[in-house]
Amino acid sequence: MTTRALIAASAKPIVLSLLITGESYGYQILQRVRLVSGGTLNWSSAMLYPVLHRLEKDGLIRSEWKPSEEGRMRKYYILTDLGRKEFVAEKEQWFGVHEALNKFLKRAEAIETAK
Repeated sequence: MTTRALIAASAKPIVLSLLITGESYGYQILQRVRLVSGGTLNWSSAMLYPVLHRLEKDGLIRSEWKPSEEGRMRKYYILTDLGRKEFVAEKEQWFGVHEALNKFLKRAEAIETAK
């Protein structure tokens, strides 16, 4: 199970990466998070919507009400130009963290194996 702190820290780049391919609505974002993560991440709407509201407040995404295929109104979230720039910056930061973490874990594994 992924900790709340890790989920909170990774929410922004995850949402931005999902919206880089185009607009999406809340439930669809939840489904895509579950699908892409292979079920490792199982977000709730109570977790997602505050993230979406914060990203919108920060100007990284915008929202728009549109009718769904069934005719119901749905709120779609769209990446802004600023959001695209932030996605690139977030991606670089997370790849850097990932690379550094791998170095630490490999070092620790080598020490454990040598014991």
